[in-house]
Amino acid sequence: MGGHADEDPHTGVQIAHVEQSPVRQVWQRVVLAAFFLALTVLIVWLDRDSYRDGDEVGIDLLDAVYYSTVTLSTTGYGDITPITEGARLVNILFITPLRVMFLIVLIGTTLEALTTRSREEFRIRRWRSHVRQHVIVCGYGTKGRSAVRSLRATGTPLEDIVVVDADQRAVDEANSIGLTGIVGDAGRTDVLRRAHVERARAVIVAANRDDASVLITLTVRQLNPSVPITTSVREEENAQLLRQSGADTVITTSATSGRLLGLSTDSPRVVSVVEDLLTGGQGLDISQRTVNSGEVGLGPRDLRDIVLSVTRGGRTLRYDDPLIGTLQSEDVLVVVRSHGPTGRAFARAE
Repeated sequence: MGGHADEDPHTGVQIAHVEQSPVRQVWQRVVLAAFFLALTVLIVWLDRDSYRDGDEVGIDLLDAVYYSTVTLSTTGYGDITPITEGARLVNILFITPLRVMFLIVLIGTTLEALTTRSREEFRIRRWRSHVRQHVIVCGYGTKGRSAVRSLRATGTPLEDIVVVDADQRAVDEANSIGLTGIVGDAGRTDVLRRAHVERARAVIVAANRDDASVLITLTVRQLNPSVPITTSVREEENAQLLRQSGADTVITTSATSGRLLGLSTDSPRVVSVVEDLLTGGQGLDISQRTVNSGEVGLGPRDLRDIVLSVTRGGRTLRYDDPLIGTLQSEDVLVVVRSHGPTGRAFARAE
């Protein structure tokens, strides 16, 4: 679980940003350089009688192209020269600035290569100084991508989600939708420190193997004893092991899928409703919230939201449990809300 203390904290960190392909950048510079060359040729050609080529006054189009080329590239053989004051003034006011811009375009690719790394370092340093209260998703496979979609549907900004995955392609995919990614094994201490797990508000473990989930959970809990950890497990027999490792919430994927498959045989509409509840931002949404001041003293059935459970003093009670009585200020509710046709949340009508 340990890492090297002297390892670069920027290693593997990829900040999402839009960048043009190198081929496109080169073509843009080629087109721009060609434009400056054509403009210079036009200026020289329009004033062609003010130039001398050896002993001959005046130049043709080929001479104008030749003069423009050697002038912009600062070669300057001196065989063609401006001989009038007007031509020299044009060289000072127009051709010299064009020469400078032409050179900037030519060396732009080299400068781009030199500054790309510096810009990336700046972005990473800025991200490291500002990131906090974020959600870390360990694993960006099918489960990890679904978890990110759910987070986004419930209002978590892209900049508050950090993906950790050992697969470079998975991190590239996360970057493509605007997420920050860390390339590395989430079971390693140094990798989680790069993700600033000590500042995170939640960690989601979506590994493909149960043993990996256990290792990641243990490492996260070691680095941040208080952060809520939600983890998935394939086999139900490993769920207790995950809880003992420090997971606050354990979701058994195979058992849950099996129950839904069984329900679909005789109660297909139940499965549809469950899928709707688990898909945030549309239809029915299931969410958790605290009791507000206007709801204290009311019963669960008196609220506009449909109450499924009430958590009080660390104990979760079903909505119909007589021990609930009336709601108290510290109660935490699990409720169902409807988004309606426009996607806006609506509570139950009284």
